Amino acid sequence: MDIRPFEPRDEAAVVDLWRSCDLLRPWNDPHRDIVFCRDSGHGEILLGEADGELVGGVMVGHDGHRGWLYYLAVAPERRRQGFGRRLVEAAERWLTDRSAPKAELMIRHENAAAMEFYRRVGYRRESRAVMGRRLDGAPWPAEDIPMEARPLPPVDITITCLEMLAPPDAPPVPAPLMKLALLRAERPSTGFYLYLYDAVGRDWTWVERKHMPEEELGAIIRDERVEIYVAYVGGVPAGYAELDRRKRPDVELAYFGLVPEFIGRGLGRHFLDWAIRQAWSSGPERVWVHTCTEDHPRALPLYQRFGFQVFAREAATLDPNV
Repeated sequence: MDIRPFEPRDEAAVVDLWRSCDLLRPWNDPHRDIVFCRDSGHGEILLGEADGELVGGVMVGHDGHRGWLYYLAVAPERRRQGFGRRLVEAAERWLTDRSAPKAELMIRHENAAAMEFYRRVGYRRESRAVMGRRLDGAPWPAEDIPMEARPLPPVDITITCLEMLAPPDAPPVPAPLMKLALLRAERPSTGFYLYLYDAVGRDWTWVERKHMPEEELGAIIRDERVEIYVAYVGGVPAGYAELDRRKRPDVELAYFGLVPEFIGRGLGRHFLDWAIRQAWSSGPERVWVHTCTEDHPRALPLYQRFGFQVFAREAATLDPNV
């Protein structure tokens, strides 16, 4: 597939492509959208051609702060050939060339197929509320009325459980060269805990404890047998580890992760090694942890590299609303 910028002669074919992909809505004029994008000076429509035919396209632009993708389309009969991924990459290059630090997009809640496609190419669902107001005087379309409580689609996942039956015998992983402190949060407030939980897990569908009643969550995190250790870098929370000793003789590494800005700086390996050794400090029979396919893609191999062995796998459905 060859990718090139839109030309005026392409307008009818592009609108037909959008129509074939069910991207058009009665309240949006596609011809006006094309003109608005190209006249703005901040956008472009990139088209993909194969065998002399238009097979896909994407509208890309920026608002001076973030980049945005719209109208990604691949002709139905040409899908599953990698064209969608290549169009997304072309749009991202367009944004990178203009120093946009981030690419975003909006997907209707019912469009689970689009969510899955973008997840596969590296995008993550964000915990943001999208709000809008029409400036053209038109009423809100019935299906487009903002609904704060609108449910997100369920996600099929695979849960992997891993265990370690003996303390690590390798030397401790040295601390990275940064101003680092590992401190236990003693009887933390639910507000502080949920801040950590969301900061670490918002990109990985950590939702269970967000929906837990405050009294129930507070009873867990303030139990003396539950230890929450926070990694601070330069005084800023960079991640946390939660050890659950309530089911002796086992210790569960219930939660572990870093705030995204601190991933890739050498902190994760040191902190995980430290947390494992802390778990073994009470002499349990085993230390165990679980992860799932919605977690960071390096989580499972990292646990295995540190000596955890898989002992169970199960399929499950994650409901982000419960």
